[in-house]
Amino acid sequence: MGSCTALKMIFVEKSISKLFLEKYCEKLSALKAGMPWEDNVMLTPLPEKGKTEYLHGLIDDAVSKGATIVNKDGGKSVASFMYPAVLTGVNSSMRIYHEEQFGPVIPVIEFTDVNELIDYIVNSNYGQQVSIFGTDPDEIAQLIDPLVNQVCRVNINSQCQRGPDVYPFNGRKDSAEGTLSVSDALRVFSIRTLVATKENDLNKKILSDILENRKSSFLSTDFIL
Repeated sequence: MGSCTALKMIFVEKSISKLFLEKYCEKLSALKAGMPWEDNVMLTPLPEKGKTEYLHGLIDDAVSKGATIVNKDGGKSVASFMYPAVLTGVNSSMRIYHEEQFGPVIPVIEFTDVNELIDYIVNSNYGQQVSIFGTDPDEIAQLIDPLVNQVCRVNINSQCQRGPDVYPFNGRKDSAEGTLSVSDALRVFSIRTLVATKENDLNKKILSDILENRKSSFLSTDFIL
């Protein structure tokens, strides 16, 4: 199973792609595989029925159209476990370019012009989060403005993630419908109750006393409709 906020596509500048892949695959090979209740395990079986078959379909389609698996044992599976497959040479003719895999298939695309990746995001059906990794403030600044119009969260030198509950959990396009935060969730699963009164001096005095002295847990300035 893959997280909805996991990176589904990695774009790497062509000049550093070889070094990136070497380091990425090295880190990947160091991850421990096993059952989720074992210590320090990072790679576990997939919980969804038919998931490995679906992922093999994405890999086979990509390889048949020119992609290459670059990491050792990439894509090998036993029952519901699949070892991650790092794919290079991915292009728009492949399913993995368009489909959210939610599993251990990692497509990597080289680019030379930053507009290539912006065009990908603009034309994608998904728009939850994006991560920018870099050191040049000018280049990062130029990416932020177009990306905030396509996704609902831009991460700078940090991974896409659920984040603290004080942040709203949202998405655009097919990634989500609406916005969800802790307060939103409580409201969705709560039955609304109304406290009402006529507007006159006596009632204003009563309500002010209740609010100012915190005499009611429900009727408070912290509760916002």
